[in-house]
Amino acid sequence: MSRLGWKAAFGSPDGLRRLGLDRPLAAPLPDTGLLDTGSTVSLAGWTRPQLEAEVAIWIGRGLGVAIELADIEFPPDDVERILAAGIYHRHVLLGPPRARTLAGATARVTRDGEEVAATDDLTALTGEHDRVLEAVRETAGRELRRGEVVIAGAVVPPAFVEPGERWAVDLGPLGALSVAFAATSR
Repeated sequence: MSRLGWKAAFGSPDGLRRLGLDRPLAAPLPDTGLLDTGSTVSLAGWTRPQLEAEVAIWIGRGLGVAIELADIEFPPDDVERILAAGIYHRHVLLGPPRARTLAGATARVTRDGEEVAATDDLTALTGEHDRVLEAVRETAGRELRRGEVVIAGAVVPPAFVEPGERWAVDLGPLGALSVAFAATSR
């Protein structure tokens, strides 16, 4: 499997407590499933599809916006099973690095043009990025390389999605991305 970088998950206080963790989970982020902004994704065969608005940490380059699409195929209660399944990963959309810090960054998530979630604290659910990167380095067993990307976890609670919806994630100075969902492949 080729990878773009890494993903972190379950770093929220509730996620850590529920799974008995002291740091977020981390797993490779495969390059399969990389989508362009504006893509339409078929949900055929998915169990419980969800969208996560995330910060993309581009090692040595800066911060950008990311959307991760996950399929919650089984309850999130077994760490080994979650890791073996790639932490539910199906697809990722990545914006380029646009800022060096989170200064002025906010999150706004919309479904069909209507706001469904927002925050002005992009680390409240993920923990500070230094902590996320430390968890990823421990999992990788090495220092992260310039150009690798780490998606740091959902900045607002993940949202379950349905066919026919169009979602957008806007992280202000970090960029914006959108994705639509269909019932079948086109």
